[in-house]
Amino acid sequence: MKSLPVRKDIRLQGYDYSSNGAYFVTMCVKDGHPVLWRPDVGTHSVRPLSETGNIVKTAVENIPEIYEGVFIDKFVIMPNHIHMIARIESGGRTLCVPTISRIIKQCKEYVTKQIGYSIWQTRFHDHVIRDEEEYKRIWQYIEENPVKWAEDCYFVR
Repeated sequence: MKSLPVRKDIRLQGYDYSSNGAYFVTMCVKDGHPVLWRPDVGTHSVRPLSETGNIVKTAVENIPEIYEGVFIDKFVIMPNHIHMIARIESGGRTLCVPTISRIIKQCKEYVTKQIGYSIWQTRFHDHVIRDEEEYKRIWQYIEENPVKWAEDCYFVR
């Protein structure tokens, strides 16, 4: 019998993803479909959000309302992916602090329930932000992402 391929574990081994700190997260739409911007309005690099994109925006903005001590410092919704800086500040309470995986799972589930089907890749990319310089660089990347869309690795026409 042919064995199934084993997925590579993409999380940092031994790291507590409920730890206080900032995390750079990217969630992608399945198969790169550009469903989050309206294709018929705006310029090549700046378009208004589609109906689905607005649902995603609500989901991201609701994260701090759902999880005490979790903040979304910066985010951008691109045609087929989202970048965000999520920050956890538990204030010493360790029993109720969610992990980044739980936060992203809930966000994706909200969108799926609102539109009636999943648009998401099963995984997401995360990076633990290690210092203020890195935080500023990632903030700038998120800020400039829409105007640099044609250069982005997720770009599709």
